[in-house]
Amino acid sequence: MPDDAVPISLPAGGLAAPPRPSAEREGHSHGPARYGAAPAYAALDLGTNNCRLLIGAPLGTGFRVVDSFSRIVRLGEGLAATGQLSEIAMERALGALAACADKLLRRPLRSVQAVATEACRRATNGAAFLHRVEVETGLRPRIISAREEAELAMESCAPLLEAGDRRALLFDIGGGSTEIAWIRIPAGGPPVAELIGYISLPLGVVTLAERAGHSCFTEEGFGAVVEEVAAQLEAFDRVHCIGQEIRAGGVRLIGTSGTVTTLAGVALALPRYRRPLVDGCRLDVHVADQALGDLFALGRAGLAAHPCVGPERVEFVLPGCAIYAAIRQIWRVPTLTVADRGLREGMLLRMMRADRHGLRGAPRRYS
Repeated sequence: MPDDAVPISLPAGGLAAPPRPSAEREGHSHGPARYGAAPAYAALDLGTNNCRLLIGAPLGTGFRVVDSFSRIVRLGEGLAATGQLSEIAMERALGALAACADKLLRRPLRSVQAVATEACRRATNGAAFLHRVEVETGLRPRIISAREEAELAMESCAPLLEAGDRRALLFDIGGGSTEIAWIRIPAGGPPVAELIGYISLPLGVVTLAERAGHSCFTEEGFGAVVEEVAAQLEAFDRVHCIGQEIRAGGVRLIGTSGTVTTLAGVALALPRYRRPLVDGCRLDVHVADQALGDLFALGRAGLAAHPCVGPERVEFVLPGCAIYAAIRQIWRVPTLTVADRGLREGMLLRMMRADRHGLRGAPRRYS
């Protein structure tokens, strides 16, 4: 990265001026944001279930992780029933965002971007909540579209493509929605991903857990969710002739979500979850199916005790597995590539690429 590269402007999402003392949350003190020729970039993803921060510094064509943060906040809790973010859910999210803001203000950063996804897209008070976030934490997340979610996931997973891949089918099982991206890889040269179709299903692990979570622990209930999701995928399959392309060969199935990384952890019999062993691994789908069966057989107590699940995720694992099972039912690809990466990684790669190809000049300071 050139030393005099121009950092990305942050008019729509990033870090605003620190809040006035009267607006500060108790226990948090904010100094001015530090931008300039710093080597690090930060990406924050406020999702329906999790609040995640990733700070990285460029390394070759990728980056090395400098710091990270992740907390389950369940921002979308109750949203399907009321159409609004609840006060208790917003308070949980604000606590996590304040922790992220403190991390960001402790180090020099080249650029910061923050996004909000399905919960804030759907909630009638989503925009008002994000204004409150800015006032209380100084962070300014922008609401991104489902298409941009798919594009960012595609960007982060593109390094997992290999020579010989003609197409890729990428799925991201989130808290409030599931994004499916249909990707073309042009022939010749290094793999370059091109989004040629996408669909966003209003079904995620939080929405399904609230509506059908208990029934997912029964074979009948689990099967009903699988059929519901599969019915919504069939139209997308017909439009893009995905099944036909799979039969022709050269289609890679990539999954990026807590659901598929959990399946991988179980399939690999990990005594505890280890990202380096999971990210980029390839599973025979029959092995993944067996891992799904193993998770289903554990029940609530067994899932809570499992080192790759834990008590906080018990209610979400089987709804996510039902979505995966529907994808597997519609698209019979022999192997699954598992990605422990997503929006934040895609955001970092975009910021770094923009700097590499940006206008030269003195770095701009944001405060």
